[in-house]
Amino acid sequence: MIDFLTPVSKSVLAHKEVLPEGVLGKQILIYSEKDELPALEKVKFAILGIKENRNDVDYMGEEIDFDSCRKAMYSLYAGNWKYKIADIGDIEKGATVSDTYFAMSAVIKELISFNIIPLILGGSQDLVMGQYRSYDDFGSMVNIVNVDGRFDLGDADQPISNISYVGKLIVNKPYNLFNYSAIGYQSYFNPPEEIVLMEKLFFDAYRLGEVTSDIKIVEPIFRNANIVSLDIGAIKSSELSYKSKSSPNGFDGREICSIARYAGISNKVSSFGVYEIKNLVDIDNAAMLIAQIFWYFIEGVNFRVKDDDFNDEKNYTTYKVMVDDEVLLFKKSNKTGRWWLELPFISNVNNKLKSKTLLPCTYGEYLGACNQEIPERWYKARRKNEV
Repeated sequence: MIDFLTPVSKSVLAHKEVLPEGVLGKQILIYSEKDELPALEKVKFAILGIKENRNDVDYMGEEIDFDSCRKAMYSLYAGNWKYKIADIGDIEKGATVSDTYFAMSAVIKELISFNIIPLILGGSQDLVMGQYRSYDDFGSMVNIVNVDGRFDLGDADQPISNISYVGKLIVNKPYNLFNYSAIGYQSYFNPPEEIVLMEKLFFDAYRLGEVTSDIKIVEPIFRNANIVSLDIGAIKSSELSYKSKSSPNGFDGREICSIARYAGISNKVSSFGVYEIKNLVDIDNAAMLIAQIFWYFIEGVNFRVKDDDFNDEKNYTTYKVMVDDEVLLFKKSNKTGRWWLELPFISNVNNKLKSKTLLPCTYGEYLGACNQEIPERWYKARRKNEV
């Protein structure tokens, strides 16, 4: 892993020295000298920068610098946390973009194998390819949640780019992707054929207005996610205060931090990336918001509650609801009050899943089932499982 990494810059290290005692910069284990990676045995989070942006459709040869983000994050105080954080530096551009993907997936795979969550500072969002491919050797299907104004599906037959990479995830072997969820999409940024394709693939899509009207609906979406990708273009451009092509509409600072915390609370999320970080040198406001996004994600992880052990009936309450000719089985955690909906195993079809599984859901979906409404997430998951 260390062969792919370059140490944190001298500028950031100098900034750390003038910070007050008690801030994260004084507590984080930092890769500061070449070939002297800090011990990671008791580390839960690893900050990792990926300085790759050549597949950005607007790429003009500019370089990426994460120093402002690091300085902002180092200046924050920790919460009531029990886990350690390390900053393992950056992955520089490879000879080709594919080389960068390879290096990224190798580093992330090793971190995940040690139960360390990578906190990825990323250039162009096509880097999700490297994040996704790091799961290839773990032998299970992967769920991705993308917080973005765009679906980023694109044409799988065309070269990959930062706004056209999800199609590549779907068609490239090995086929690990089970579900893709888009949070905060804005219709006018997405071709109608992509909206139709999301439906045909039984993927989940949640409009910006739907999420901002009730931010709590994202919690069950993240509960089943392994990979979280956040495009900072999903945030209002006024919140970032730097010149970019991001939209005047989007999530505000409070909403995006709440979303990050929900992602952290999920017991399954094992990698978290913030992408499209560019033009941020000396722009304190945007860097500070990105730092706070990571802060809230870390906060969420520190307050995770293991409540999905359904082998012991004492841990949950089961509710059976008859809807038409289907019997829906809901389970409610006695510890947290969170809800799940069972997706049965169908033995006479070619299942992607090899056993029955539980879908995170809401109390509102249970009430809807009581009123003879089959939850859409149950229907999509079942159809996706059968095709």
